[in-house]
Amino acid sequence: MTKYNLKFKSMVVTEYLKGFGGYSYLANKYDIKSATQVKDWINTYQNSGWEGLERKRNHKIYSVQFKVNAVELYLRIESSYREVANQLGINRQSMIASWCKKFLEEGVDGLSKGKGRPTIMPKKKKLDLVKQSINKEKDRLEELEKQDRLLEIENAYLKELRRLGLSDPEFLAKTKRELPTTSEKKKEN
Repeated sequence: MTKYNLKFKSMVVTEYLKGFGGYSYLANKYDIKSATQVKDWINTYQNSGWEGLERKRNHKIYSVQFKVNAVELYLRIESSYREVANQLGINRQSMIASWCKKFLEEGVDGLSKGKGRPTIMPKKKKLDLVKQSINKEKDRLEELEKQDRLLEIENAYLKELRRLGLSDPEFLAKTKRELPTTSEKKKEN
């Protein structure tokens, strides 16, 4: 989005007021994005003077009640966004349009939400969450390593049984019956 300084805006507005051209002509002549931009500057000048055309670094934050009142005014008097913005002393009619859209979609809650990204999480909470996540991952890794080691032992055991020729299921069942249990070994001793 191109930013225009006050001197440039005032030159375009002055030419319009002197009758040197319409919105489209001046937009083409000065390579301005759209005729609507020129129309907005002229409207702002007519309602707020040259001060209204100045680019302000500090953005005004409007209360939820102010936004609700603006939406109600728009819906009640059934005029354009520009006229409502002019009545309320707001330079950008697009704000009124945005508020109306949010109000119709989400109600008053939509107007109370901030614009843009959600607020930044405090650093301490963020660090705590990162530490918790790391600890969970460490625990998970240890559990997986333990399972891996048990599977390696089981695999080695089965390989040894095969090497000794003891992998036949019938033989394993037979030897299992023949092998003394720990309680029988204790009795013998």
